[in-house]
Amino acid sequence: MPQRSKELDDSLSMHHWFGVEVRNWRRVRDLKLPALGAKVGVSGDLIGKIEKADRKCPRALVAPLDDALGAGGALVRLWRRVEEADARDRADADNRQTADADSEAVQPKATDRRKPEAGMLVPDPPAQLDRSLPPVLRRNLLAVGGIAALTAGSWSDLIPAPGRTPLPSSVRREDIAQVREASAALAKWDNLYGGGGIVREASIGELQWATNLLDVPCPDALRADLFSAVGRLSIVMGASAFDAHAHDDARRLLAFGTVCAEEGDDWHLRAASLNWRARQEIWTGSPDAGLTYAENGLVRADRLTYREQATLHNARARALARMGRRDEALAAIGRSDTVFSKSKPGQDSPWMAFYDNAQHHGDTGHALYDLALKGLHTPRPAVERLRTAINGHAPGFARSRAFSRTKLSSLTMITGDPQEAVAIANRALDEVGRLRSRRAAQDLRELLQHSSHHSKQPDVTELRHRITTALA
Repeated sequence: MPQRSKELDDSLSMHHWFGVEVRNWRRVRDLKLPALGAKVGVSGDLIGKIEKADRKCPRALVAPLDDALGAGGALVRLWRRVEEADARDRADADNRQTADADSEAVQPKATDRRKPEAGMLVPDPPAQLDRSLPPVLRRNLLAVGGIAALTAGSWSDLIPAPGRTPLPSSVRREDIAQVREASAALAKWDNLYGGGGIVREASIGELQWATNLLDVPCPDALRADLFSAVGRLSIVMGASAFDAHAHDDARRLLAFGTVCAEEGDDWHLRAASLNWRARQEIWTGSPDAGLTYAENGLVRADRLTYREQATLHNARARALARMGRRDEALAAIGRSDTVFSKSKPGQDSPWMAFYDNAQHHGDTGHALYDLALKGLHTPRPAVERLRTAINGHAPGFARSRAFSRTKLSSLTMITGDPQEAVAIANRALDEVGRLRSRRAAQDLRELLQHSSHHSKQPDVTELRHRITTALA
């Protein structure tokens, strides 16, 4: 007779709450403990201990669990609460140690013991969670940090609140120039560090100010330039949000960029926005929608530069490859090669400077990589293009080089020498460690999965441990 599962109480601590959620998601997905453990590279016994909070979940395991269970980020978000609770517990312990040390050093006379007044240097007594409270109320208190959260301050309280920069009475050329310079700076930062962290936070205020300019009186001669500048900033932010896996934000920002491009009659910007929209849909598992955006971008291709056309043919190739349409994907790559070969310096807008020979080989190499993984094409052309991209990327494009390196490592791990794959992967991890890119992290998860067939080799085992640590 099977043993009945232990009843769990998610109100005991944040770790208990996390464990209950893991068990709930596992049951929804109809997975046994060993099956879930195999998906994330640990034993089923460890998963069981995490569910019962007999063992704290390693931080590096949270995202793989979320992905394996299809939790859509719910476990990752809950884990932030777990870490916040752990941090509060450590702070409380430090405060108690300090208070105990002080009381041992100076013992006031019995007649001198007055109730201390609240203020600096007087630690608050540690708040105890009332065990008599109903579980739901206890759980809610855990979520907001217990009683202490009602009085604790925030770091943001220590800095002045941002004031709103007044808008001009009429749009000027220098206002448009500011928006363009902001786009260029954010794009550079995004390419170097990825779309997470401070990159996204820094851009929100800039876009709000730029968008408000659209409601300011604008001379007719500047109207198209204004819409193009605002649209460009929105596309840069949308691409950055896509990299951070903030997909709803990315879709809205990229769609707004398309609207601005059409309002400004800017075919080049329109192509850029549709290219990014295509790539996002392909990445999120909707290659058919991605193909539609790419082909829409190629409408009136005669108005686009050769490099702009190449980017859209690349998006078509990747969508077709994901759909398993081998011959059409190869034809799209061939068309991209043809138009790219016709490009010359000075034909494109400054923001197209990223699309150089390395980027072209990386993008087409990624499409060939998808075909190779499906067994629809020999891996050699993908390997050659990815190597060209890796060797050609300038220092400012660390993320693109990391993408190509990680894919090359995965392909080599599957079809070539695992030792060589490990060497490539370690170089990729050196770069990924400096990024805040969820797309780069996803590529690492794929590499972790592909490396499982060689997991008994010591250097592959070490690589898998390093990947797991990096994913934390």
